[in-house]
Amino acid sequence: MLHNRSVEMAKRYGVKMEVLSSFARKPGTNVKEVAKVEYSKISGVAKDTNIARIALVRLRDEPGVAFKVFRVLASAKINIDIILQSIGREETKDISFTVAKGDMERAAEVLEQNKEVIGYSDISMTDKIAKVSLVGAGMMSAPGVAAQMFEALYEAKVNIGMISTSEIKISVLVDEKEADRAVAAIHAKFFD
Repeated sequence: MLHNRSVEMAKRYGVKMEVLSSFARKPGTNVKEVAKVEYSKISGVAKDTNIARIALVRLRDEPGVAFKVFRVLASAKINIDIILQSIGREETKDISFTVAKGDMERAAEVLEQNKEVIGYSDISMTDKIAKVSLVGAGMMSAPGVAAQMFEALYEAKVNIGMISTSEIKISVLVDEKEADRAVAAIHAKFFD
């Protein structure tokens, strides 16, 4: 298996790549250019409205708190997508995360049942949000992609609730009423 970044660097600097077996001493597979990878290849914009955000407010700012939260949810077989933890202040912090819309109520019940163990003050949740993602290869090594996406949202007057990035996508949470406008603005910025 090859890491995306290693392939990008090999292409950028003209390094020959060969994938070899760690078990047998025989020739491997030569990796050759099929598409240019030194530039980010934006492939599309996606929207997911089957999402809910839960925020736990004023958790104790100590080791193990995030583990307690997500262990409880994992035990209930609730999948988590985006996670955002605030910087601690006054010995507390907040953790926000997303779940599938259908899991929101069950997640809240499980968290409420374990409130003493987890140690949070308040819980807030909404399913009136959408996740909008810019998808493509090489996102992390292409400077300015996130800035362009955020500029498109700014110009469309769409407020961002949370941000998540990976090698293949940049996702933002927005109000579900603004989701179509966000998709149109991002699409126009990258494809028009």
